[in-house]
Amino acid sequence: MNIVIIGKSGQLAFELSRELKNGKHRVTFLGRNDIDITSSDNIGATLVPLSADVLINASAYTAVDKAEEDTEACNAINAVAVKNLATFCKAHGAYMVHVSTDYVFNGHKGSPYLTDDPIEPKGAYGKSKAKGEKALLDILPDASCLIRTAWVYSSHGTNFVKTMLRLMGDIPLLSVIDDQVGTPTWAKGLAEACVYAAENQTVGVFHWTDEGVASWYDFAIAIQELGLEKGLLDKPIPVLPIPSSQYPTLVKRPSYSVLDKQNTREEFVSCKFIHWRKQLSDMLDELKA
Repeated sequence: MNIVIIGKSGQLAFELSRELKNGKHRVTFLGRNDIDITSSDNIGATLVPLSADVLINASAYTAVDKAEEDTEACNAINAVAVKNLATFCKAHGAYMVHVSTDYVFNGHKGSPYLTDDPIEPKGAYGKSKAKGEKALLDILPDASCLIRTAWVYSSHGTNFVKTMLRLMGDIPLLSVIDDQVGTPTWAKGLAEACVYAAENQTVGVFHWTDEGVASWYDFAIAIQELGLEKGLLDKPIPVLPIPSSQYPTLVKRPSYSVLDKQNTREEFVSCKFIHWRKQLSDMLDELKA
């Protein structure tokens, strides 16, 4: 297949490049200097010569707090661009994989969110991602795969795991929120799911995270334990649980955003569903190497 990936500097694009390095498909990565996804004319001029069978959108505006003051840019990338890409795919008979977020839910349910649960985003970021979802499903319902994910990290780029390791090596004590619950996700598994969807032209809405449940505090404790075990940290420091109220942010994060993956398990039959702690351990091995 001829696969075009929008985005080439983020964690997902990094893992997609590794997942697709076997040469089985023709793959083109397009970054912000290669394509303006907010312009339908530029999309056409750039993509038509590439004759893509599949488009994987690995680009997103993800600065959750900054989005509150930068709503125009956030909407342009997370909503307008998705509409533009879906419209192009429809006009040219291409299939599209798009990645969304747990932030489209309000976080109040208290049990894992099903793919067809009502969405109720709270901040500008979540609202922009919800608009992108709607555009995709309205324009390309029979030739697209929408994958929601959460708490993504990898050995590449900036993320919670690498930030925790840095802080644990630099400061004497750390406080981490313990009343926001979700599931950490290694971008490697997410990339595998995106490629599976592309190769099988999987249609519908699906959730992809690693297995299990954790609070940010649980996640931080595991990072320290495994970091010490693997020699990425020299000594332990106290890690204290605190409520969200003690760490105010511009946007209220979902208090519970575990995503139900039942239909994903049924559809993505060759993908491995692995517990987040095992995935974290493997990523830290990679980081150390």
